Amino acid sequence: MLMELSIRNFAIIDTMTISFDEGLTVLTGETGAGKSIIIDAIGLLIGGRGSVEFVRHGSKRAEIEGLFSLDEEHEVYRLFQDLGIDIEEDQTVLLKREITKQGKSVCRINGKLVTLAVLRQIGQMIVDIHGQHEHQQLLQTDKQLTLLDRFAEDRIKKQKQEYTDLFKSFIKKRKSLQQLSESEQEVAQRLDLIKYQYEEIKNANLQPKEDEVLNEEKVRLANSEELFKNAHGAYESLYGDNKGLEWIMAAMNQIDEASEMDDRLHKVRETITNCYYLLEEATFSIRDYYESIEFDPDRLNEIELRLNELSQLKRKYGDTVNDVLEYASKIEEEVDTLTNRDERLQQWEEELVGLAKDLLVEGKYLTEIRKTEAQRLEEQIQIELFDLYMKNTTFNVHFHEKQFTIDDLLSLKKPLPITKHGVDDISFMVATNKGEPLKPLAKVASGGEISRMILALKKILATHEGVTSLIFDEVDTGVSGRVAQAIAEKIHHISTGSQVLCITHLPQVAAMADTHLFISKGEEGDRVTTSVKPLDENDQIEELSRMISGVEITELTKEHAKELIIQAKQIKREHD
Repeated sequence: MLMELSIRNFAIIDTMTISFDEGLTVLTGETGAGKSIIIDAIGLLIGGRGSVEFVRHGSKRAEIEGLFSLDEEHEVYRLFQDLGIDIEEDQTVLLKREITKQGKSVCRINGKLVTLAVLRQIGQMIVDIHGQHEHQQLLQTDKQLTLLDRFAEDRIKKQKQEYTDLFKSFIKKRKSLQQLSESEQEVAQRLDLIKYQYEEIKNANLQPKEDEVLNEEKVRLANSEELFKNAHGAYESLYGDNKGLEWIMAAMNQIDEASEMDDRLHKVRETITNCYYLLEEATFSIRDYYESIEFDPDRLNEIELRLNELSQLKRKYGDTVNDVLEYASKIEEEVDTLTNRDERLQQWEEELVGLAKDLLVEGKYLTEIRKTEAQRLEEQIQIELFDLYMKNTTFNVHFHEKQFTIDDLLSLKKPLPITKHGVDDISFMVATNKGEPLKPLAKVASGGEISRMILALKKILATHEGVTSLIFDEVDTGVSGRVAQAIAEKIHHISTGSQVLCITHLPQVAAMADTHLFISKGEEGDRVTTSVKPLDENDQIEELSRMISGVEITELTKEHAKELIIQAKQIKREHD
C-alpha cells in the first residue's frame, strides 16, 4: 500500500506530506481545492506524462516521493532483480520523480536512477488510477486477456507455463531456421567469415584467464628490483644478531621463567611462543620469496608482446580471454551447422513441425480453460452489476476466432498468428440496455454507466490485478440516490482487499471512509496553497453536512450526516 506521499512545489502545493492507512481513504473538499492535484501527483509518480506547468511558479523543480509497503511475494521484486534495483529489508519501495522548470524529468526507485519507462512499468504494477485513461488497463483490449488470466490464475497457471515454455522453444527453433534458410551467397559469406575468426582464435593457443595471469606476472617483473629490496629488507630486520626474532626469543625465555613462578603468565607465554614460531616460519618464507625473484627483461618483453596479441583478439571478440574462448566455442558450432546446412535444414524443419503441432494442442487446451473461466467471470460481473442497479446490462467476454493453419505457423515469411500468451484475442463487451448490441467496454457512452462498470470489474479483479493501491478519481460521476449508496458499498468491499484512495462528491461514499481527508485551499502571504487535514468524527459530520446541503449547514443536514455514518458503520460490521 501507499504509506506516505510527499509533494513539494507542485502546482498550487508548496509542501505537503500525507500518511495513508489501509482500507478506504476518502478525499473531499471544495471544487478547485486541490484534490485532483494530489491524484495528478501520484499519476506522475508512477510514470505519467510530465509538464513544466506542474512546477510551482517561482520554483526550480517539483518533487514527488511515495513510500510503498509491498508483500514480499509481489511480482515487482522479480523485476527489481533484473534491473539491479536494491530490495529493502523491510519490503518497502521508494519512488521519486522530479520535474525541473526546463522540463527535465529525473526518476529514482529506491535511490537508483531509472528511465521514465522503467518508473512507469514499476509504478503501474503497484498503483492503478481510475480517471486517467493512460492507466486504465480495463479499457485496453490488449490488457484484458491478462486480466482474465489473473482471474483464472488457480486453474490456468500450470497450463499457461507449459504453453509459454513450448512457445519459447518454437520461437528459438523458428529463428534458427530463418537464419539457416538465408540465401546461398549470404550463408557462404557468413561461413567464410566465421571460419577465418575461428582459425585466428585457434591459432592463438589461448589459455583460460591467460590475460589475467600474464598481467600479474608483468607487474611482478616490472617491479622485481623493488620487490627484492623490500623483501630482503624485511628478512634482515627479522633474522640475525640483535634483530627482531632474537629479541622475541629473549622475551619468550624470560616469560617462560616467570610463568614457572606465576601460573597467570601461562597464557601469555603460550601466545608469545606461538607468535615466535609463526614469525620464524614467515621469515624463512620471505627468504625463499626474494631468492626466487627473477630479473628477466627478455621475459618481460615476451609478456608485453603476448599481451598485445591478446589485446588485438579482445578488441574483436570479447572483453576478456575467457569471452574470446566462449565466442570461439559458439562459432565452432555455427561452422558445423553451416557446413552441414542441408542436413540441418531438414532436421530443424521436422523439429519445428513437431513443436508447432504441440503448440496448437496446448493453445487449444488453454482456450478451453479460458472460455470456462470467462463464463464464470461473466456470471460474477452480472451479480455485481445487478447490485449497482444495472440489471438490464449484459457483460460478455468475446473471443475473436482466428483462422489459421499449421502452415501459417511454419511459414517463415508471414507474421505469427499466435503470441506468447496463447492463440486467443479477447474483448470485454457490454450492452447497457435490453435489445442493444454488445459493444467494446471502452465505447460505453454514459459516464455513470462506465463508472459502475469499472467498479464492478474492479470488485471482481482487484485481488487479481497485482496492484496494491487503487485510486478512484470522482468515480461517482453521473450517479445519485440508491446508485450512490451501492457504489459506496462496492468501493468499501474493494478496500477490504486493496488500499483504496477515492476523491468523491457523494456523501454516501465519504461516510464509508476508514480515513477521511479534507483538502482545502488558502492563502499564505500572497500565494495560494493547498493543505490537507484528517477529520475526526465531529469534523466528518460537518463535512458530510456540507456535501449534502451545499452552502448552508442546518441541524437537519447534520442529523442526516450522522445517520449516514451510523448506517456506514453497520454495513461495515455486516461485511466484516
